[in-house]
Amino acid sequence: MTTVTPLSELTGDYSLDAAGTTLAFIARHTMGSRVPGHFDEFDGSARLDGDDPARSSVRLTIKAASIDTGNQKRDDHLRTAFFDVAGHPVITFVSTAVRHVGGSGFEVTGDLTIRGVTKPVRVAIELVDARPGADGVRTGFTGAVSLNRLHWGVNENLATRLMVGSKVTLQLTVAASRQDGSPVR
Repeated sequence: MTTVTPLSELTGDYSLDAAGTTLAFIARHTMGSRVPGHFDEFDGSARLDGDDPARSSVRLTIKAASIDTGNQKRDDHLRTAFFDVAGHPVITFVSTAVRHVGGSGFEVTGDLTIRGVTKPVRVAIELVDARPGADGVRTGFTGAVSLNRLHWGVNENLATRLMVGSKVTLQLTVAASRQDGSPVR
């Protein structure tokens, strides 16, 4: 963490700052190439409890159609054949547990719903920034998790199951602001 702000001073309700947040992923094609991408439209909130991190919670909603890999044809194909955005327009994550693992590290467990399928996931998170701002406290987190896309039915057919690796790595860079606007004590 780039500041020495005690965790207890971070307690409060936070909203995600979309301008400072990146929800990225990397998938592997069996031909050896890696396909990076990200989602452009999302919303999220968190309740941080610095005195008892186990009482913290996180919610995230991603508009599935906002997927962007830098290739319009591939993105359109992913929206229809892989994500079925017409039938499942959002991807959601709702935390079920938060655990402080020491220092600036946390483990957030929650339910990830993609294509109407909900599975538990565990995300390693690090608090990398916490500082007072003119309008309250701003925090920054980074995190990553590897998922098997097939567990959520993110697949088109047998050919794509063989041609596109099942493992997808999600990389998160999250900025959030405390909603109450109160400065660090």
